[in-house]
Amino acid sequence: MNKQSVNFGNWIRKRIVLAFLLTSFILFGLSAVLPIPLIRLVLWIAAGVTLLIFTYLAYVYYQFSEHGGRVQRRLWALVIDHLHWDHRGQVLDIGTGNGPLAILLAVKYPDVRVTGIDYWGKAWEYSQQVCEQNAASMGVAGRTHFQKASASKLPFDDGDFDAAISHFVFHEVADAPDKRTVIYEAIRIIQKGGAFAFQDMFLDKELYGDIDTLIDTIRSWGIEEVHFVETGRVLNLPRLLRHPRVLGKAALIYGRK
Repeated sequence: MNKQSVNFGNWIRKRIVLAFLLTSFILFGLSAVLPIPLIRLVLWIAAGVTLLIFTYLAYVYYQFSEHGGRVQRRLWALVIDHLHWDHRGQVLDIGTGNGPLAILLAVKYPDVRVTGIDYWGKAWEYSQQVCEQNAASMGVAGRTHFQKASASKLPFDDGDFDAAISHFVFHEVADAPDKRTVIYEAIRIIQKGGAFAFQDMFLDKELYGDIDTLIDTIRSWGIEEVHFVETGRVLNLPRLLRHPRVLGKAALIYGRK
């Protein structure tokens, strides 16, 4: 097992952070050479705002990273710890990214086999190849499988899995205008009595509506047990990470089908 070679990635894309830094430098440079005072002032202000955004994103990136605040580790652990089942059988990780949830679950429970699916779009810094490399490095390549698929239309039959997990994926599914349908699809592939734990921006009313109504909707699908916790109430997160566009609207929905 070579944990040093594992690359689980970062929710904040590095190229976006660097793009803001580069843009601020360009704007500062232009403001220094243009002769018109008003334009120079506008460029200075734009450069300052861009630099502030870079600073904030760099802070969030550091807090999430394995070499920084390791907040991602705590978020992954929160999902895994709320998956209540007998720790055996087949589990589906929806939107696996670079495979952290799938791999950490397989490491923790030796009687589990995990399938991780993702669309691995070009906008994200994740890939199936890195998933497989990470699984090999952590010694669970034989109990993990990764394949390309959309969370809006999972290529599995009803009840194929004993449990399902997902971490900050559902709101990113572009081909599902109604994000509740993604939750329904995730639960569909779990067998009756199986467990689920999904973390996402469930407190964002523009995406999911009122949280109590959402929970009632899930129960109306015939789900035996549904629970809800706000991520920020469980984890003692730094104030700057509680911004609505970061983790301020994050929550965990878990239970049993």
